[in-house]
Amino acid sequence: MDKVSSFTVGDIYTNDQIRFSLDLENLGGIRPALGPDRNVRHVAVLTAAEDSGKLRSENPYYDRIEGDVLTYTAQGREGDQELTGRNKRLIEQYTVPTPLFGFVNLGRQTYRFLGLLELLRHYQEMQADKKGNIRRVWSFDFRIYSSPRVIPISEARTLTAVLLAQSRQNNPLVSLDREVATVHMSDSPAGTRPASELESVRMRLLQIEPLDFEHFIKQVMERSGFVDVSVTRASGDGGIDVNACAEAGNDFFAGTHVQAQVKRWRHAVGSPDINSFRGALSTTAKGVFVTTSAFTRAAVTEAGHANKPSISLIDGPRLSAIVLRLNLTLK
Repeated sequence: MDKVSSFTVGDIYTNDQIRFSLDLENLGGIRPALGPDRNVRHVAVLTAAEDSGKLRSENPYYDRIEGDVLTYTAQGREGDQELTGRNKRLIEQYTVPTPLFGFVNLGRQTYRFLGLLELLRHYQEMQADKKGNIRRVWSFDFRIYSSPRVIPISEARTLTAVLLAQSRQNNPLVSLDREVATVHMSDSPAGTRPASELESVRMRLLQIEPLDFEHFIKQVMERSGFVDVSVTRASGDGGIDVNACAEAGNDFFAGTHVQAQVKRWRHAVGSPDINSFRGALSTTAKGVFVTTSAFTRAAVTEAGHANKPSISLIDGPRLSAIVLRLNLTLK
């Protein structure tokens, strides 16, 4: 039995090392370890979130690591998913500092340790299965902590408690950032389109490479009447992805400078993302945040702050409806 007493971020471990060291079951992407009182001691979250063209083309909803955030789809491959069993164990971290050990599957029963995970939010979203049928799934957004680098198993709960306390202290809207804002379909251009049609478009948008996605949004803005539209350089953009101006024929906003942040994300956009974007905006620009995902309630609150420049928000369903209205071609 090849047990270890600690896990080091970036190091490779076998399935048996993870299983026996953490006292887990042998199978599953979510593996909780229970104590004698049947309470969860810790959980291993094992994902196949390696970004590859093949994986992306076969399943645009694959688990993704975007920056320091892992978006993970709950267990259950067919039909609507339920927040029960192992899926429900994850949300216990909101109230108890349950250590979540993150691992990414490298194949052949080997895994790379990502670090401890903090559950930022869980939410339902619509996804199309392999046959194109729409179903409801549960998605989990985790923050990945690459520091501390070495995690002694015996100290994991204490380390988790410290990380969670620091994170929540730094985000006063933490409870609202756990909830994804509901899309009011009647108030948006998405309201006239069937959910299956919108999700079919979003599925294809998720397959676009990030830089290509920025250029696609450039095309969307040009077709929507903006002029002098340009994509910023891949590096050194300060968080601004697209610059544009309202066309001269716009009676109210002609010449208005517009700056957009464009994220082909699966994970939800939170209030820290909105704050960071606002800080990058030119003092004379109107801001627009475009994403293939959703916005948390905190992000919506922050975007419309009464004492700060407002930011327009375009989420996945709204963007899909715009693409359909403009009759744009997606590969």
